[in-house]
Amino acid sequence: MKNSLRIFAAALLIVGCGSSNQNATKQTAPKPPADPTVYGNTITSDELKELLYTYASDEFEGRETGEPGQKKAVNYLKDQYVAMGIPSPLNGDDYFQEVPLERQKAPNVALSVNGMAMENYSDFLMLGSADSQQLNIKEVVYAGYGIDADSYSDYKNLDVKGKIVLVKAGEPKDADGNYVTSGSTEDTKWSAGRQSISSKRDAAKEHGAKAIMFMNETMLGQYGAYYKQLAESGRAGRISLKSNESPMLFMMIGEKIGKAIYAEMMTSDASKTVSTEITGSIASQSDKVDSENVVAFIRGTEKPDEILVISAHLDHEGIKDGKVYNGADDDGSGTVALVEIAEAFKQAADEGYGPKRSILFLHVTGEEKGLLGSRHYTDNDPIFPLANTVANLNIDMIGRTDPKREGERNYIYLIGSDKLSTELHNLSEEINAKYMNITLDYTYNDENDPNRFYYRSDHYNFAKNNIPIIFYFNGTHDDYHQPSDTPDKIEYDLLENRTRLVFYTAWEVANREGKIVADKAETK
Repeated sequence: MKNSLRIFAAALLIVGCGSSNQNATKQTAPKPPADPTVYGNTITSDELKELLYTYASDEFEGRETGEPGQKKAVNYLKDQYVAMGIPSPLNGDDYFQEVPLERQKAPNVALSVNGMAMENYSDFLMLGSADSQQLNIKEVVYAGYGIDADSYSDYKNLDVKGKIVLVKAGEPKDADGNYVTSGSTEDTKWSAGRQSISSKRDAAKEHGAKAIMFMNETMLGQYGAYYKQLAESGRAGRISLKSNESPMLFMMIGEKIGKAIYAEMMTSDASKTVSTEITGSIASQSDKVDSENVVAFIRGTEKPDEILVISAHLDHEGIKDGKVYNGADDDGSGTVALVEIAEAFKQAADEGYGPKRSILFLHVTGEEKGLLGSRHYTDNDPIFPLANTVANLNIDMIGRTDPKREGERNYIYLIGSDKLSTELHNLSEEINAKYMNITLDYTYNDENDPNRFYYRSDHYNFAKNNIPIIFYFNGTHDDYHQPSDTPDKIEYDLLENRTRLVFYTAWEVANREGKIVADKAETK
């Protein structure tokens, strides 16, 4: 009888242990991998439409940087993130990254070169901001075309730190008539247009110059006439980013001043230090402008110090001649897409599928004024180190179609995906094929695209810092920068598809094992 009881007890013990082990197995079983389509499908045309009809309404007065409509816009975006329970990366409930701006009025400038008095607007023009100061310049460094590219550099073995740099317009060509930086006959960012101004300014600044004199007779005629008329009217000029440091002086000059400083600059490309005597004074008349980026943040679960930035610009053109420029496509479409993407990631996080890497949702101000909000973020006040930023996905105009484009309407122009990272480009293609099958059009990805779209939206400020980017864009249309860019003209099925594509791409970048490699990063 005792033996029978022992056998029975042993049997119970074995059964009990087996049951206990099964329970332990159930408790420690790994969670099944997330299906991103569960969250991607929460991004709907109805929700995008509801958001956009508010954001691009007359109530927001065109969202011009620094104006009351822009303040309404940033508060609306903050309210969305608060309602979703997505925190700010800043302190407490502060979702605003202050962006110091100034509205430029033409400074009062007196200038003399080697004893000859020069006339403002016709002989020279101060561009950008300038502190009030006296000028007493004894020498300048002539740096040819002022180009600094991998294939050609006027700054090679040239020390310009703390000095005044003199450069001329254009770009040299090779024996075949191609520009030396591109090997093409198409204009580059160095050869012509507004981009040449910023490119040569930035090159001088990166090499430590304290001022640049840029000789361009043609542009001086155009810009000088405009700014003279502006000054005489008493109206304020453009808005610019105010630096905590004294701004680098940027003076556009004509041939009269150029020849007075260094007569040989018209025919010589060789760098040279030139003795001269430039005297005068600058009296600044700029006014402060208050504006802000809106930021929200989901912390990564495994690699929280690695940051994916998804961006869209929150501003537009404001009110002109009594008409509201609503900016439904530009960039209301990108703004509401970013809010919906954030909501999808938040739902995933709430259900235990937070992104492995952290995600910063960045709504930037001042894009229409010259990419100012994004430039402040990258150049002056990155909330997270740029070295830890794995990629930037930038959304600017994804709600319409390009009337000049033929073929499938379910497309998106991709710009820059392969500029810095082969891996990001391939990932983008694979994710699209897996989830969306949108036609990816690379028409404007050409380095020599005359539209220069690669340089005209906020991703560029990340790209110039060797951060891999993708720019999502539907192209321009007749309503671009017109009061007729209204929410009733948005194609909401396409807006839904494109927003989901960005979400799935972001999901992969944030959750993949390895960090995106910038294998094409520039060495400069």
